Amino acid sequence: MTIKEVSEKFGITQDTLRYYEKAGILPRVARKPGGARDYHPEDLDWVEHMVCLRRAGMPVESLVEYLQLCQKGDGTFPERLLLLKDQRKNLLRQQEKLQDALNRLDFKISRYQTAVETGSLSWEDTEAEL
Repeated sequence: MTIKEVSEKFGITQDTLRYYEKAGILPRVARKPGGARDYHPEDLDWVEHMVCLRRAGMPVESLVEYLQLCQKGDGTFPERLLLLKDQRKNLLRQQEKLQDALNRLDFKISRYQTAVETGSLSWEDTEAEL
């Protein structure tokens, strides 16, 4: 596959793919005689995996480490597991913060919905604004 096709398949830019390769997040992709990248199925597996981890918020440095560990072989399973578990913990912390923000937003929406229906905010609602 061409870089354009891979870009479209995974919803990322061609520049992102080039960056991932240059940064060491993806293994080097084979080239055609003219120099164009030629993505094979195993490359697509890597792209899909790294895009998923990146969307999960994994930092570039951790992705580079993850790829290096994978390239070293099966003896690195414990280290890879630790990287993934750490990222999961980070996502759960972010999820908690987002849930707190959603709860607060839902509270405000309900108060303003009542204000729209009644024409005013109650004193308790005004106090909650602070």
